[in-house]
Amino acid sequence: MDEFEKMQAGEWYCCLDPALDARRLRVFDAVHRHNTTLPSTRGNIAPELRALLGTAPDTARIEGQFHCVYGLNIHLGDAAFLNVGCVILDSGRVEIGARSMLGPNVQIYCADHHRDPKLRGQLIERALPVNIGQDVWIGGGAIILPGVTIGDGAIVGAGSVVTRDVAPGVTVVGNPARVVTPPSES
Repeated sequence: MDEFEKMQAGEWYCCLDPALDARRLRVFDAVHRHNTTLPSTRGNIAPELRALLGTAPDTARIEGQFHCVYGLNIHLGDAAFLNVGCVILDSGRVEIGARSMLGPNVQIYCADHHRDPKLRGQLIERALPVNIGQDVWIGGGAIILPGVTIGDGAIVGAGSVVTRDVAPGVTVVGNPARVVTPPSES
């Protein structure tokens, strides 16, 4: 397996591989064009960026000053909304469900760096998926760590650091994020 295939499989891989560098450069160029195109011209997502994303329906919207690494691992649901300054380090699959809203400067990380300092120094990491359900609201400045699933209808308070799964319908806040409301009984 090459480094890209290892990354996609969730296995340990070297993140500074020439083939991965080339993939990232192509995406960085598309992201740059998205961020520098007039919003009135760009539409919800600049066409060049939309073409690189895994799934991006016409109703999904990404505001400017967005950043991602590979694009192809990002899957947006119908009417998903990413506000200004969102960062998705999508070495792993990132699913953002229908009608979910990410506030300004939300960051989603998939890279899990090796715990062994010698291997970490060799830039060995693995990619863990992040799944965000439908109708989720993530407040500005929140950080979602690798391997986290956030259930449908959940709320993540602004500035929270989500280190573990969030059940459907609950509200979490803080660092690390903790539940402040139980799921609704609707």
